Amino acid sequence: MLKNYLLSLGPYALVAAGSIACLFVFLTLKQELRRLKSRLDRQQAGEVAAAWNLKVRFEEITLRLRDSEERAGVLVAPQPAKSGLNLTKRSQVIRMSRRGERAENIAASLSLPRGEVDLLLKINALAASTSS
Repeated sequence: MLKNYLLSLGPYALVAAGSIACLFVFLTLKQELRRLKSRLDRQQAGEVAAAWNLKVRFEEITLRLRDSEERAGVLVAPQPAKSGLNLTKRSQVIRMSRRGERAENIAASLSLPRGEVDLLLKINALAASTSS
């Protein structure tokens, strides 16, 4: 009779043991989830602080850039003077002079000062007279 009694309680004991095991696994997983969530919250808080620091630094850099641009706009360096030793301009002046154009027209079309055109024409005339 005890044997029959134990055999009839066997399935109930297995169900109870299975339920207890499931409950243990459930509670363990729930605790693990809580631990992971708190860890994730700490990481997110650190990332938010880092993002805020980056934003502040970006704004500082932007302000410094604007100040630099304003100072650069005030202190504009003057345009460097055009070099008078441009050989292509010299040859163009001589060619235009040989075609019969006047010095004013040559200076205007080549964007050169009138005095520079006159000087180039005089040097060319001196070079031509000394070679012949």
